[in-house]
Amino acid sequence: MAAKSVRDMVLSLAAVMAAGLVIYYFIPHSGGNGVHAVPYQDSVPSARRAAPYPLLAPEGLPSGWNATSVNYDGTNADTWTLGFIDPSTQYVALEQSNAPLNTVVQNATIDAVKQSATTMVNGVAWTHYQGTRYQALVLPGAKGTTVVFGTESFAKLGDFAAKLSDH
Repeated sequence: MAAKSVRDMVLSLAAVMAAGLVIYYFIPHSGGNGVHAVPYQDSVPSARRAAPYPLLAPEGLPSGWNATSVNYDGTNADTWTLGFIDPSTQYVALEQSNAPLNTVVQNATIDAVKQSATTMVNGVAWTHYQGTRYQALVLPGAKGTTVVFGTESFAKLGDFAAKLSDH
């Protein structure tokens, strides 16, 4: 009797493992980097109509850039956020808002502190902010603040900022 129950247990285990292998075989495996790109170009025109400042979006990004988030929130302050993973798998994002400058910087970067250095982007000086998680380039404007931030170097953030356009 004991031999029969051991045999049944082994057969049951084999059946469960076979079913598991069949399920695993039929589940798609992307093999990619796990980044799920989101379309952002369709959101830009409506966000531009709603924004009280010249809303920026990148134009002419080289291949390998994947938008991972897009959001326009007009509840308290009008805030436009656009996040990307660049070709070297670093995070780069844009945030614009008509909230107070310090609020915009802290919301985007969490804890960044203003530095004395600047980066010239298309002839305009953007101020460096350094945080523990992100670094940022900040450009205050009359109608709102623009923050380009992420895990990339200040130079790469500047390259991204140079691709921003309000057209």
